[in-house]
Amino acid sequence: MAIATTANGGNGAATKAAPVRAAALNSIGLSKLDYKGLESTLCNGCGHDSISSQIITACYELGLKPENIVKFSGIGCSSKSPAYFLSRSFGFNALHGRMPSVAQGALLANHKLLGLGVSGDGDTGSIGIGQFLHVIRRNLRMVYIIENNGVYGLTKGQFSATADLGQELKHAGVNEFPPLDLCHLAIVAGAGFVARSFAGDPKQVVELLKAAFSFRGTAVIDIISPCVTFNNHEDSTKSYSWGKSHDERINDFGFIMAQEEIRVEYEPGEVKEVEMFDGSKILLKKLDGSHDPTDKEAALRLLMEAHDKQLFITGLIYINTERPNLAETFRLGDTPLAYLPESKLRPSRESLEQIMRSMM
Repeated sequence: MAIATTANGGNGAATKAAPVRAAALNSIGLSKLDYKGLESTLCNGCGHDSISSQIITACYELGLKPENIVKFSGIGCSSKSPAYFLSRSFGFNALHGRMPSVAQGALLANHKLLGLGVSGDGDTGSIGIGQFLHVIRRNLRMVYIIENNGVYGLTKGQFSATADLGQELKHAGVNEFPPLDLCHLAIVAGAGFVARSFAGDPKQVVELLKAAFSFRGTAVIDIISPCVTFNNHEDSTKSYSWGKSHDERINDFGFIMAQEEIRVEYEPGEVKEVEMFDGSKILLKKLDGSHDPTDKEAALRLLMEAHDKQLFITGLIYINTERPNLAETFRLGDTPLAYLPESKLRPSRESLEQIMRSMM
């Protein structure tokens, strides 16, 4: 590598500049910088920023083209975060709780785009819960990330629908209502990919994101993302300290891209392989030999037991690769609706007149 030299004052001496390292490029010739966004304006230490960083890493390592990704969000701290990654991607910041409707419209117009929705526990579990359940029921192909901190951070720390029963906050009082488990609701609504992770575990978050991007339908990842300003005290189940001390993995997780030679790096033990629609594979190693993520009843039972015992389980909770997504159900074909000519989208004048005559 060449070393640049610069003049040093007026004495003609030259000093050597530090060598500049070329940025590593991924499989489509982009550097990690190409996947970044604006500088974050969130609080220092916010779990949302860690998640943004892992989204950048996952997209870079998968070699996804940013222009083929479209970002969606609603309202809240979580919904600000899409500005901090994938600046070359399209994006829509929707109304509070209405992100799924906007996503469905865009991804039906062009089902070849890869949808990435970022929401919060308030945006999803409170005002937007109906839209959350219905986008899962329809199985729109998108990655749906819930940045879950148990509070409305943007409006000064009120309780959300996932706040702990009996939780006490300085400005909000005591929460009198039981929390909603958004993973449980997602499975009941028909989601084929449901996982839970912790913003403080970047390695697990990256591997789950890689698998979610390769899933054919709605992939829900509930990520506990501590709010360092309003909800990071030790007895909160959404805090860094609680998450780190109570994290119980139900499986080790690895993602193998379709074009790579398949290699298993796990220690000897039971490994479950799940093939995705594009030929990529998920490799799951059961840590205790008890949970099968392809068993829906087992997944629901696991979540109920975790709730009753106040366990914080992380990993892939449920997967089902068989259900068709919305574009497949509507038989949209290879050409996106957005690229079809008007003659294909609208009936001719003659056919309309024929229909009108038949009704006279």
